[in-house]
Amino acid sequence: MDSFIDDDKADHGVEPICQVLTQSGIKVAPSAYRDRKTRPPSERAVRDDALKTEISRLHEDNCWALGARKMHAVLNRPEESERHGAGHVARCTVERLMRAMGLHGIGRATSPRTTRSAPKEQCPADLVNRHFSAFRPNQLWVADITYVRTFSGWVHVAFVTDVYSRRIIGWQTSTSLYTDLALDALRMGIWQRQREGADLTGLIHHSDRGVQYRAIRYGQALSEADAVASVGSVGDSYDNALTEALNSLYKAEFIRNRHYLDAHGPWQGIDDVELATAEWVHWYNTTRPHSAIDMHSPIEHEQAYTPLECLVFFGQWVK
Repeated sequence: MDSFIDDDKADHGVEPICQVLTQSGIKVAPSAYRDRKTRPPSERAVRDDALKTEISRLHEDNCWALGARKMHAVLNRPEESERHGAGHVARCTVERLMRAMGLHGIGRATSPRTTRSAPKEQCPADLVNRHFSAFRPNQLWVADITYVRTFSGWVHVAFVTDVYSRRIIGWQTSTSLYTDLALDALRMGIWQRQREGADLTGLIHHSDRGVQYRAIRYGQALSEADAVASVGSVGDSYDNALTEALNSLYKAEFIRNRHYLDAHGPWQGIDDVELATAEWVHWYNTTRPHSAIDMHSPIEHEQAYTPLECLVFFGQWVK
């Protein structure tokens, strides 16, 4: 009601407006209105204003992708708590403020099937059987290819992800679906892990039945790293559900993100997609909170790993 008076008091004055409102059954005293306008803001209002500033900044810094749940996790990280100085922020507070600001996360859409499958008899066994869990880094990787529509044609993007931390360890873009697209992403992942001193012996690499993953050169790269290939046995999206979910996030939070497109323009071609994907992968790995790993980022989750996490599984130690 105060905003109504604010809008019309210059033309009619406060007292006449309050009189009309009172006659209409809405009791508003001029003195009460003026008291509210001159009263200093409450501690809650001051705190809300500070949090709104931080929420607005974090929403933009995180590709405008965070909903209330992930925004709550980010706001309560030690470095952010120190910045806004509001202490622990309750999730209901984040929901209330984001609702008032008109901010929300990004929903995901479904995508058409694009996999060109190899014959089942030419595929390795399915060693995962739709159980996408790992107890340490480099125990299970998953790989898949998605696509981006640009003004100059389709751009295909390959990702390789570590299931333990959800970290994207390899990726590549191409205008074709030849083997090199998937192979370059795999080589990046192998190079990244070996540079970190990891032993990839016994690593399970899981993919769908796409012909790129069944190519001889791809199998040789896995063999040279002492990794083992695994391929989904049924032939639908659930066979590689984790990386299908990553593709969906990539499209929703980034490729189709209207805030990003408004700021940077539509996708022109492969150069645009490649540069922007590099930025998104860095943000995803280092900053984005992930619900499957206690709202940590993938890098944080890996840094917190110790061999003591390797618990008894089916009666045996996972080493």
